[in-house]
Amino acid sequence: HSGSSSVTFNLKKMAASSKMFMATNDLMTELQKDSIKLDDDSERKVVRMILKLLEDKNGEVQNLAVKCLGPLVSKVKEYQVETIVDTLCTNMLSDKEQLRDISSIGLKTVIGELPPASSGSALAASVCKKITGRLTSAIAKQEDVSVQLEALDIMADMLCLLVNFHPSILSCLLPQLTSPRLAVRKRTIMALGHLVMSCGNLVFIDLIEHLLTELGRNDNMSTTRTYIQCTAAISRQAGHRIGEYLEKIIPLVVKFCNVDDDELREYCIQAFESFVRRCPKEVYPHVPTVISICLRYLTYDPNYNFDDEDEDDNAMDAEQNDEDYQGSDDEYSDDDDMSWKVRRAAAKCLDAVVSTRHEMLPEFYRSVSPALVCRFKEREENVKADVFHAYLSLLKQTRPAQSWLADPDAMEQGETPLTMLQSQVPMIVKALHKQLKEKSVKTRQCCFNMLTELVNVLPGALTQHIPVLIPGIIFSLNDKSSSSNLKIDALACLHVIMVTHPAHAFHAHVPALVPPVVACVGDPFYKITSEALLVTQQLVKVIRPLDNQSESSDSFDPSPYINDLFTCTIKRLKAADIDQEVKERAISCMGQIICNLGDRLPNELPGTLLIFLERLKNEITRLTTVKALTLIAGSPLKIDLRPVLPDAVPILASFLRKNQRALKLCTLAALDILLRNYSSAVTPVMVDAVLAELPPLISESDMHVSQMALSFLSTLAVTHPSSLGQLSGGNILQQLITLVRSPLLQGGALAAMLDFYQALVATETPGLGYMDLLRMLTGPVYSQSAALPHKQAYCSIAKCVAALTRACPTEGPAVVGQFIQDVKNSRSTDSIRLLALLSLGEVGHHVDLSSQPELKTVILDAFSSSSEEVKSAASYALGSIAVGNLPEYLPFVLQEISSSKRQYLLLHSLKEIISSASVSGLKPYVELVWSLLLKHCECQEEGTRNVVAECLGKLTLIDPETLLPRLKGYLESGDFLKTLEDPDLNVRRVALVTFNSAAHNKPSLIRELLDSVLPQLYNETKVRKELIREVEMGPFKHTVDDGLDLRKAAFECMYTLLDSCLDRIDIFTFLNHVEDGLKDHYDIKMLTFLMLARLSSLCPSAVLQRLDRLVEPLRATCTTKVKANSVKQEFEKQDELKRSAMRAVVALLTIPEAEKSPLMSEFQSQISSNQELAAIFDSIQRDSSSANMESMDTS
Repeated sequence: HSGSSSVTFNLKKMAASSKMFMATNDLMTELQKDSIKLDDDSERKVVRMILKLLEDKNGEVQNLAVKCLGPLVSKVKEYQVETIVDTLCTNMLSDKEQLRDISSIGLKTVIGELPPASSGSALAASVCKKITGRLTSAIAKQEDVSVQLEALDIMADMLCLLVNFHPSILSCLLPQLTSPRLAVRKRTIMALGHLVMSCGNLVFIDLIEHLLTELGRNDNMSTTRTYIQCTAAISRQAGHRIGEYLEKIIPLVVKFCNVDDDELREYCIQAFESFVRRCPKEVYPHVPTVISICLRYLTYDPNYNFDDEDEDDNAMDAEQNDEDYQGSDDEYSDDDDMSWKVRRAAAKCLDAVVSTRHEMLPEFYRSVSPALVCRFKEREENVKADVFHAYLSLLKQTRPAQSWLADPDAMEQGETPLTMLQSQVPMIVKALHKQLKEKSVKTRQCCFNMLTELVNVLPGALTQHIPVLIPGIIFSLNDKSSSSNLKIDALACLHVIMVTHPAHAFHAHVPALVPPVVACVGDPFYKITSEALLVTQQLVKVIRPLDNQSESSDSFDPSPYINDLFTCTIKRLKAADIDQEVKERAISCMGQIICNLGDRLPNELPGTLLIFLERLKNEITRLTTVKALTLIAGSPLKIDLRPVLPDAVPILASFLRKNQRALKLCTLAALDILLRNYSSAVTPVMVDAVLAELPPLISESDMHVSQMALSFLSTLAVTHPSSLGQLSGGNILQQLITLVRSPLLQGGALAAMLDFYQALVATETPGLGYMDLLRMLTGPVYSQSAALPHKQAYCSIAKCVAALTRACPTEGPAVVGQFIQDVKNSRSTDSIRLLALLSLGEVGHHVDLSSQPELKTVILDAFSSSSEEVKSAASYALGSIAVGNLPEYLPFVLQEISSSKRQYLLLHSLKEIISSASVSGLKPYVELVWSLLLKHCECQEEGTRNVVAECLGKLTLIDPETLLPRLKGYLESGDFLKTLEDPDLNVRRVALVTFNSAAHNKPSLIRELLDSVLPQLYNETKVRKELIREVEMGPFKHTVDDGLDLRKAAFECMYTLLDSCLDRIDIFTFLNHVEDGLKDHYDIKMLTFLMLARLSSLCPSAVLQRLDRLVEPLRATCTTKVKANSVKQEFEKQDELKRSAMRAVVALLTIPEAEKSPLMSEFQSQISSNQELAAIFDSIQRDSSSANMESMDTS
C-alpha cells in the first residue's frame, strides 16, 4: 500500500495551513499515477479532505483541490463519486459567491471525467440523475440569477454525455425561455441544443409542439424572438429531426419577417439559414421564398440614403460639414441602427442557399448574382465581408470541376452558369474597382479572394479589364497600411491573373509592376518573399515570352527590367538561412530568369550556375534544382551549361539510386534533355556513370520510371551510339528482356520499349544487330519446352519483333518467311505458333505482306488448331495483316465470313480491322461490311452476337451521321429507354451498361432523361426472390441469384451518376437505395461502401440526416463472423468487406457532426474496444491522411 501511505502522509501535512499548498500539489501528483490503489479507508479520507479544501479561504488551494477531483473520480468507488457530487451540488446553492464558483468548476470537472455510457459503466447515468435532480430545482427557483446561469451551464455540459432521462430536464428548461433575464434564456437555448442531439423522440415532439404553440400565440415580441432563436438552435444541432416540422414552422417565420423589429428579423433570417443548411430536403419547396426575403433585406438600410451610383463625392462632404442641416433629427445616432445585422443575416443566408443548391445555379446568376454585386458598396465592413463571401461561394459552385460543365456538347445548350457569369464580368469588375482603393484592409482582401476565384472559374476572363485592375493591386502592394496577409493575397491574386492571361495584356503595366514586386521579394517577412518570387517568375515569362519566335513582332523590350529582377532574386538565392519554401522558389525563379533571359546576362551566368551546383548537393533543395536545370537545359536560348556539366552529371547519376520516386523521375528527365541539347559536352565517362545506375530502374515494379529510363536510352542511342557497345552482355539488356515478358508492360512504357529497340538496332553496334536482338527476344520461346507464364508476354515480344523489322526493312521478307514456316511446321509447339502468328500480325500491320503467297492459307489452317490461344492469335493476325493492305485482304475476310463455318474467329479479325484501320481506308467498304454484319445479328451463339455488336458500334463511329440513326431504327421501339423495361434480363442489363457508359463519357446525352430513367434504375436495385434458385452440386445445395448481375449494373450506374449528374438527383431517394445495397451481396456491398464515402464528401448534410440508418448495416458487416470451417476465400472476402466498410466509416466521420449521433459514437467505442477492428480503423485513417499529403507531393 505504498500509494495509500504516501497519500495519508500528505493528508497529515495538509493540516498545517502554511504547507497546505505544497501538500495539495503532492497529492495531485500521487493521484495522477496510474499505479495508485486506495483502500476504502484512504478513499474516504482523501475525498473528505479534498471536499474540505474546496472551502478553504486560500483561492490557490481551492484551485488545486478542484484539479485533484479529475484524477480522483476515476480512482475511487462509485458511491464516493456520488458523495463528491452531492457536496458540490449543495455548495452550488451556497450564498458565498467564491464557493459557488469553485463548486461549479468542480461539477464540470467531474462530468468531464465520467466514463462514457458506451463503455458499459452506469456511473454517468447515476451521477447525472443526481445532478439533474438538484439542478432542476435550482434552475426553477429563479432566486439568484448567477446560480441559475451556472446551473444551466452545467446542465448543457451534462447533456453532451448523451444520457437518457430527459423529460424532467425539458420541463425544467422550457419555463426558462421566458425568464426576465436574457442571459438565462441564452443559456437555456444552449442547453436545449445539446438536449435535442440525444433525447428520445417523445421529448423532441413535446419541445417542438411547445415552440409551435408559443409562436402561434405570439404574446410579446421579446419571447417571440427567443422562441425563433431556439428553433434555429434546434435546427442547427438536430436538423435531421426538425425537418418534418418545417411545413408548420416556415410560414410562422415568414410572417415574423414582416414585423417591424430588426432583432426579430435577424433571428428569422438566421433560422432560415439553419433550415437551408440542415434540412436540405424539406426546405426545398421554400427556397424561392427564402431567396426573395433575403434579397429584400440584403439592401435594407432605412437610415441611409444611397443617392445615384455616381454621385458627386464633394456634394457628400458638403452635406456632412453642414452641421445645422440635420435640424430636428439630431437625436438619431448610428449606434441605435440595428439594420446592418439584418443585412448581415441575409448575406449569410444567401451564402447557405448558394452553397447547398447546385441545381439552381442558372437561377442564382439571374437573380442573386446582380443583387450581391450591387451590395459590394455596403457601408458596414462586417456585412460587406459576408456579401463577398456569399459571392465567393457562388463562384466556387460554378467551378467547372464537374465534368459535364466542360462537356462540349452541353455548352451549346444556351445559357450555362459559365456563360451567364461571363456576361456579368464587366459589372463585377466595375464594382470591385471602387473597392480596391478602400481604406479597409479586410475589404481589399475580399476583393483579391474574389478575383482569384473568378479567374479560377473563368481563366482569361479579365483580359479586357487588366488596365483597371493592375493599379488596384499595386495600390495594396505599396500602401504602408497594408497588413502582411493583404500583401500575400494581393501577390497571389496577381500571380493567378498572370498565369491565366496572355503576356501582351500586361506589357503596358510592367514599368509599374516591377518596382513593388521587387520590393516584396526583399520583404523581411518570408511568406511575402515566397509569394513575390512566384510572381517574379511569372513576370519573367511576361517580359520575354519564348513561345513566339520572332522578337521583332513583339515590340516589348525587356532590357530595362532584367537587372532589377535578377538582383532581387540572386540575393534570395544566395541567402543560406531562409525558409525552405523561399529557398525552393528562389531556385525556380532563377531557373526561369536564366531560361528566358540568360543570353542577356553573360557576366552573371557562370556564378549563378555554381550556386545551382551547391543547391544540387543539398538534400533539401536538390529536387527543385533538378527541375530548374531541366528548364534551363530546354531553353531555346541555348544557355551555356558546359562549365557545370562535369560536376552536375555524376551528382544526377547518384540521384538515380535514391529512394525518392519524384527525384528519380525528374533526374531522368533532366539527363534526357541534357543529352539532347548538350551531347557534345557530355563525355563517355559521364554516360558510363549514368548507365551504371540504370539496371535497377528498368523493372515492372515501377512502369513510369522504366519508361523514363527507356526513353533516356533511346536518346543515348542517337547522341552517343558508341557508348551502347557495353550493353551487350550487360545487365541492362537482361532487365529489358525480363520487362518485355511482364504482363504489366503496356501503354507508355511499351511504346518507349519499342522506340528503344528501333534506336538500338539503328546504331549497328556489333553484337546488337537485328538478328542478335531477335534471338534475345524470341530465343526463350523456341528453346523452352514450357510456355511463358503470361499470354501478354507473347504480344509484347511480337510488338518488339515488328519494331525491329520496321527499322530494318531489308531483313523483313526472310524473317516473315521463317515465321510462316514456323506456323506450318507440325513439330512447332503451340508457344512457337502463337509467337509466330502474333509477330506476323504485328509486322503485317505496318508492312504490306501481300507478296507472301502462302500467308492466307497458313492462317486459315491455324483457325482449326486445338489450342484456343493459337486460334485467337490467328484471328488477330489475319485482321492486323489486312490493315496493312485493305484492298487485298478485307474482301477476302468478308468472303470467308459469308462462306465459312468459322464465323466467330473471322468476325474477330473483322473487329481488329475496323478498330485499327484508318477511317479513309475503310470508308469505301462501310456499306458492304454493314450489310454483312446485319446478317449475323440473329446468330444463335451469344458470343458471336456480342462480336457483331462491337463491330457495328465501332463501324458506326466511322460515319455516325448516317449510321447512328440506322442503328437506332433496329431497336424495335426505336427508343433506348424502352430497352430498360424489356422483359429479358440480359437486354435490361446491357441497356444499363450502355447507360452507365453514356453517364461516364457523355453525360449531356442523358441528363435530360434522368427523370424517366431513375425510377427504372432504382427498380433494378431490388433483390428479386423469384430469380434466386437452388442448385444441387453433389451433396451440397447452392443458391444462385440470376438477378445479381443486373443489380450490380444498376448500382454501377448509380455510382457514375454521383460524379456526373449529382445536381439532377433527389439525394434522399438515392440514399434509400444505397441503404438497401448495404445489406445486399458482397459485390454490391463493396459498391455501396464506395458510394457512401463519395456521398460523405459530396453532400454531407443529407448523409447526416440518414446517419443512423446507414451506420447499422456497416456495423453488421464489421461484426459478422465467418463460419470456422469456411474456405480461405470466405475469410479473405470478409476481410475485404470489413476494410471497405471501415473506409466508409472513416469517410462518414469526416462530417463534423457525425460523432454526435448516439449510434455512431456507440459504434466507435465498439471499434476501439475490438483489437482487430481498431487496427483496421487506424491503418485506414493513416492512409487517408497520408493520401492527402501524397497528392500535394506529386505536383
